[in-house]
Amino acid sequence: MADDEALNRAAEVNEQSRHVELADETVTRPAGPHTPTVHSFLRHLRAQGLDCVPEPVSLDGNTEALRFIEGDSGGAGWKHQHDERGLRSAAQLLRLIHDASAGWAPPDDAVFSAPVAEGGEVFVNGDPGPWNFVWRDGEAVALIDWDFLHWAPRRSDVAYALRWFAPMRDDDAALGWHHFPKVPDRRARIDAFLDAYGMPADFDVTDAVVSRVRHTIDHMHFLADQGQEPQKTWVAEGAMEKEDLAEIAWIEENRSLFSE
Repeated sequence: MADDEALNRAAEVNEQSRHVELADETVTRPAGPHTPTVHSFLRHLRAQGLDCVPEPVSLDGNTEALRFIEGDSGGAGWKHQHDERGLRSAAQLLRLIHDASAGWAPPDDAVFSAPVAEGGEVFVNGDPGPWNFVWRDGEAVALIDWDFLHWAPRRSDVAYALRWFAPMRDDDAALGWHHFPKVPDRRARIDAFLDAYGMPADFDVTDAVVSRVRHTIDHMHFLADQGQEPQKTWVAEGAMEKEDLAEIAWIEENRSLFSE
């Protein structure tokens, strides 16, 4: 199968596996063994006054229901992070959630769909790309899709976000996939994100992002080994991993774009 065909097939499997429905201001989606743990975490955040994460409504067998958060997300969310205002708002929101997460005590029977990361500091989203933020008027107002919740260093989520927000991807991806009107100043955007989050830029951003992409590959295999979709299909067809490895090579070859 050609690479583009495999990638399209992987995207189709991803959509088919989610079965997300919206009705009466409630989002209904598949649940897993980790979902009760995620609901406990979301309730903890909301009890602290954070309305920037979904409110659990119900959990019935293999289905969960969450209160819908109005705004743009998914593919409609990408455009809102093009300017620095949107970029900074996402970083600030991520910091707010991370800070509030540190005090959560998981239930004794907690189940996580991502392994605990060494050097953990907070509970992270694990997938904080522009598509998982909810946007209104050009600002990030919520972070959704907490299936990959786990204990990890703050830098894990930050590095993941930088890959997609800078973006630490080639010019064709920045223009064609992210729809930037022109190739962005990646270094300036990295600096702005770290500044808004409040994280000192005293680490090698390139190494951190490369390490995080490798972790994403390992996590994909971890889920595939459990028979979970769409990861099982992604691993079997290989296109997603091949693309990630190609992006790692590009990032390492273009370090000058990301740091002094």
